[in-house]
Amino acid sequence: QVQLVESGGGLVQAGGSLKLSCTTSGSIFPIKAMGWYRQNPGMQRELVASITTGGSTNYADSVKGRFTISRDGAKTVSLQMNSLKPEDTAVYYCNLVQGSGSTIYATLWGQGTQVTVSS
Repeated sequence: QVQLVESGGGLVQAGGSLKLSCTTSGSIFPIKAMGWYRQNPGMQRELVASITTGGSTNYADSVKGRFTISRDGAKTVSLQMNSLKPEDTAVYYCNLVQGSGSTIYATLWGQGTQVTVSS
């Protein structure tokens, strides 16, 4: 079975940085896109950043210029988070979309890693 294992969350002061990593296991090909979402009790799960197999990236307006998503090898996607703000506090989930063309075969989620930003 496919697993997505997240790491890198923690507690930081506003203005600090964290790097989240998500490593896959099992067969996940073909990959359509990978990304990071976040969620806290006060909001729905929302897209933070995504990257397609072709390398196209997409960022939420609230994190643009502060966060960078990238692939690190065939099995890892990372999210570098700089200039963190208290409103970035959330559980961050790694997302993997498995598919080809317009067809989505599966959408997989990591267990989530907590990011807390204090003022």
